[in-house]
Amino acid sequence: MRRRRLIVLLVALFAVIGAGTFAVAASTKVYGTAAGTADTYFTNWRNGDIEAMRRLVDQPPRNFVTTHLALDDGLHVESFTLTPGVLRRTGDQRAEVPFSGVRKLKEFGDLPFAGTLRLAVRDRAWRVLWAPETLDPHLKGGGQLEVKAIDGPAIKLVTREGVDIPNNGYLDAYLDRLLPEFDDGVSEGWALEATAPGKPAERLQVILPDARKVRTTLSRSVQAAAARALDAVDDAAIVVLRPSSGEVLAVADRLKEASAFHSLFPPGSTFKVITASALLAAGLDPVTEVGCPPSYTIPEGRTFTNAGGESAADTTTFLEAFAISCNTAFAEQATTRLTPADLLEAAKAWGINRDPLPTGVSGSCGELPEPDGLDRLGEDAIGQGLVQVTPLCMAMVAAAVENGTWRSPRFLISRKQIDDIDGGPPPQPVELDDGVVTALRSMMRAVVTEGTASGAGLPDGVAGKTGTAEVSGGEHAWFIGYRGDLAFCVFVRYGGAGRQAAVPIAARFLNGL
Repeated sequence: MRRRRLIVLLVALFAVIGAGTFAVAASTKVYGTAAGTADTYFTNWRNGDIEAMRRLVDQPPRNFVTTHLALDDGLHVESFTLTPGVLRRTGDQRAEVPFSGVRKLKEFGDLPFAGTLRLAVRDRAWRVLWAPETLDPHLKGGGQLEVKAIDGPAIKLVTREGVDIPNNGYLDAYLDRLLPEFDDGVSEGWALEATAPGKPAERLQVILPDARKVRTTLSRSVQAAAARALDAVDDAAIVVLRPSSGEVLAVADRLKEASAFHSLFPPGSTFKVITASALLAAGLDPVTEVGCPPSYTIPEGRTFTNAGGESAADTTTFLEAFAISCNTAFAEQATTRLTPADLLEAAKAWGINRDPLPTGVSGSCGELPEPDGLDRLGEDAIGQGLVQVTPLCMAMVAAAVENGTWRSPRFLISRKQIDDIDGGPPPQPVELDDGVVTALRSMMRAVVTEGTASGAGLPDGVAGKTGTAEVSGGEHAWFIGYRGDLAFCVFVRYGGAGRQAAVPIAARFLNGL
């Protein structure tokens, strides 16, 4: 009897022990595997079953579903691929799976991304440890990633070749003046933009539609050479024209609070080109002997001197007087051979007193009130007095000598566009006297070969005229000229003598072509 009770007792004890062991084992069992949970999560993600994804996440945030939907909506996602990597154990109950993916965006096409899916055992099951950066790295720390509509340019100004205008060309004021004339609204572009709290927005990609191109007359190579010639020069400008057409090939303008197309300055001895044209028309020949003394006094009038008190021999030729820029010779010849009306008529033939100039960005040539006596006539004849011009105007003068025809300049290829912008057709071309032009060419050539611009590093084939204009506070430096079908004006405000300040810039420009 006792033995039977003992056996029953032992059986009961073993039953209790077994039940306890089963309970302990059951309480420590982990359901599923890290790999299985990860595979299921990735499958649900590919299928777009966000709610099923959420059920695999440990303590999912309330905005789990809306965060996924908002990203897809903000990026305009059309399709999605996902490629998991190899699972790595990072602890007894922790693991992670690197993955990569590609979202195909409506506007930008394929957008690759990469991330890491982290997992851990929670409540006896493998769960996903989710954070916003699991969805996309840009969402970390409250970041956002979305595609935004942005305004794109309606038009784009390009060179005569149809390519981009060089950067840092010192002509933004001219382009900014022209752009509004073609402003017919903006085109819509797209920006892929990442934002993070406390940081400026970062545009990862931008798509702008092709703007309507408007061709200017600018030459990319000529514009670049002109700009680089002015890189080290402040308060200066270069204007370059094509003599055969009047097209503006380049304008590099670093003038302070002034414009090479619109601001007027005394031209100094560059105006002697126009005075010489009047003297040649009046019968003075380049080989005619003229005086070039250190000083010349108009009878009962003012006295003129040469720069530095220089003079030629007792007599020199008119060509030589032009080449060395002899003030006394020009003052004497102008006041003895010309009337104020003669000089005024010559100036008008070269564009002065014929404003405005419909270039597309407008423009001015210059002004010369009729001289009211011999003193004023002598002053105006050497580019002082009351005569004032723009650098654009003096580039036109050089172009007219080269081509034999004075032409109004233009900044746009389309003549109709210029007419629409500036309100009317340009002045008609002016055919210049062949004999006068031929003589001026030889005289301007002598300036470079034996005169004030000689030995300055100018390339072969250049003809020109230096100028130094005396003004309150200093001197303006000028050099105008041409080489082949290219005419130019270099102007340096308060630069000093034309030979020292303007000619070296012209040499850098021409040698840089």
